Amino acid sequence: MNVDRKIQTLDEFTIQQLRDFPGATGELSHLLRNIGLAAKRVNVEVNKAGLVDILGDHGTINVQGEEVKKMDIFANDQFTGVLRHGIACAGIASEELDDFVAFDDPKSVNSKYVCLFDPLDGSSNIDVNVSIGTIFAVYRRVTPVGTVTKLEDYLQPGNQQVAAGYIVYGSSTMLVYATRRGVNGFTLDPSIGEFTLSHPDIKCPESGKIYSVNHGNFFQYPEKVRDYITVCQHKNKSNGGPYTQRYIGSMVADVHRNLIKGGIFMYPGTTDKPKGKLRLMYECNPFAFIMTIAGGRATNGEIPLLDVQPTELHQRSPFFVGSSSMMDELETYLNK
Repeated sequence: MNVDRKIQTLDEFTIQQLRDFPGATGELSHLLRNIGLAAKRVNVEVNKAGLVDILGDHGTINVQGEEVKKMDIFANDQFTGVLRHGIACAGIASEELDDFVAFDDPKSVNSKYVCLFDPLDGSSNIDVNVSIGTIFAVYRRVTPVGTVTKLEDYLQPGNQQVAAGYIVYGSSTMLVYATRRGVNGFTLDPSIGEFTLSHPDIKCPESGKIYSVNHGNFFQYPEKVRDYITVCQHKNKSNGGPYTQRYIGSMVADVHRNLIKGGIFMYPGTTDKPKGKLRLMYECNPFAFIMTIAGGRATNGEIPLLDVQPTELHQRSPFFVGSSSMMDELETYLNK
């Protein structure tokens, strides 16, 4: 059998990264490969969700006050289990859990990293076969290695992330992750059951033509945000347009598209929810880190998103992220 050596799997890629840094311990690479394993398990269930009793509500309400979907529980269990039984994670925090979970076995307490994740973003869309995803962030713990992690290990600003990424379960399944060295994308090859490098060194275009926002909440947004949305609607050839509005309602899919093609994603606070709906630690920080490494920017409407000091695990935040020139344009309205 001929082996195509142009194809590089996620495992091979992370091992190559280790070879470039002989002093590296390999813990982060191992953690990323564990995340890839959990993603493949979730992908199998997502792909057959219409054939088994896994659609619909689980019948409980999570800490966010939202109905929990059955796939949310399955995905949360997969990511928690894989990371717990690995050797590179000292603890996790999940959007689906009330509190963080510190792993206290001898291997885990000697790990350097903690992982925060949204196990299945946009899960309400699975009933109608729309793309959904997983989002994750990795931080280096601040408490001493060898001890059980504490809350301060998880409540770090986004600029302290050592890695962040997402998996989008769509027409193809893709894992994208960022470290300070760059952003790389891997597409799952079902013929070999491996994530393979398909999008090396992703750079977000400096500008784009897509703006993503829920127009249904237009009149609940702050006036400055409404002004910018109105400008987007009236773009034409003479003033930098036209812009196209695209909003899937699955954050992973929306931001993934804008990362690849260029664009801006907005989830402002509203009159009813001035702090917004998105979770700072599980959704905003990871995407802010990824987009920043790729050349874009992110803000909460007042300061760079990555500079926000979190005060609670399930903190919410307004969120604006996208191509650098479009973010510049937005901020001329937010700063008025």
